[in-house]
Amino acid sequence: MKLRSTTGYLEVPAGAGRAVQICRGDRLQVIDVDGGQVGDLFAFATADVGEYLSASHTRTATGSLFPQIGDQFVTNRRRPILTLAEDTSPGTHDMLIAACDPERYRKLGVDDHNSCAANLQAALAELGLVTDVVPQPVNLFMNIPVSAEGTLSWLPAVSRSGDSVTLEAEMDCVVVVSACPMDLNPINGDRPTPLALRITTPHIDTEEIRAWPTHTRH
Repeated sequence: MKLRSTTGYLEVPAGAGRAVQICRGDRLQVIDVDGGQVGDLFAFATADVGEYLSASHTRTATGSLFPQIGDQFVTNRRRPILTLAEDTSPGTHDMLIAACDPERYRKLGVDDHNSCAANLQAALAELGLVTDVVPQPVNLFMNIPVSAEGTLSWLPAVSRSGDSVTLEAEMDCVVVVSACPMDLNPINGDRPTPLALRITTPHIDTEEIRAWPTHTRH
């Protein structure tokens, strides 16, 4: 029996968000197209959007502030939802910072600024989904070091053009990725830029199944 795969590709424009539905066993690759771009990652159980990836529950499960290859991201019900399967970037990501929202920008002196929270709601609406909760995301490629004194620094992302993170779904889920629109601090370098998503769905080679001898079929 051979496993083949089907691949789909989707661009996430600078400052915008996109949602994709993936099944258990699928792989989602998040690609930093130009380099230096933060991606806010949210995930919700397909069966119930009231269950979602929780950064705080994940930190409890992994015993770490920041994700590493092999770590499982868990939900607010402490079930695995995604696994960090591969990472070609320098490995700098964040699980401490809340998604930017309109109030964040108002406090920075700007009204009517796009935000990751708004991108989340808009992307889910495209799939006919609604949530009253904006979970704390996993901030891919975000560079927020913690000093020995416990203070945070907001530094430019160190990911390079073409760097990517690959996540494997541990349950059927809806994943939203926002190419963070923040342009009032240096986390995205000079300006926000696009991300891209590549979904790989493994499936059994049906031609080979049809060729199996009858006695091997159950």
